[in-house]
Amino acid sequence: VQLQASGGGLVQAGGSLRLSCVASGRGFSAYAMAWFRQAPGKEREFVAAISWTSSSYADSVKGRFTISRDNFKNTVYLQMNSLKPEDTAVYYCAAGTGRPLGSRSIYDYWGQGTLVTVSS
Repeated sequence: VQLQASGGGLVQAGGSLRLSCVASGRGFSAYAMAWFRQAPGKEREFVAAISWTSSSYADSVKGRFTISRDNFKNTVYLQMNSLKPEDTAVYYCAAGTGRPLGSRSIYDYWGQGTLVTVSS
C-alpha cells in the first residue's frame, strides 16, 4: 500500500483545512486509516483514526477535527476546523490493522506527510 497525503497549507487561527490521503494497492477497505502529526522538536502523535466500525480522536482535536473515508475512492480525509497555532505540524496518514486505533504500532504503511501551518 502506498499513501499520498495532500491538502496542507498556511491558514490563520480559527480557519479550516481538509487533508486527503489516497491509497494505492489492494484492500483499502480492510485497513484502519489514521492521521498522525509531528511538530518541530516533538514526537509524532496520534490525531485521529477510522476503521469499518469506529473512529477515535486525540483529546486535543475532539470536536474540531473529523476523520472520514471513501472506500470507493481509496481515500481518507481529515476535516480540520477551528485551527489553533498548536496544530502546526507535518501531518502523516497511515494504514494498518489491529487495535487500538490510536497506537502507532498497528500502522504498517505511512505517507510522506503534508505540512499544516496555523498562524496566530
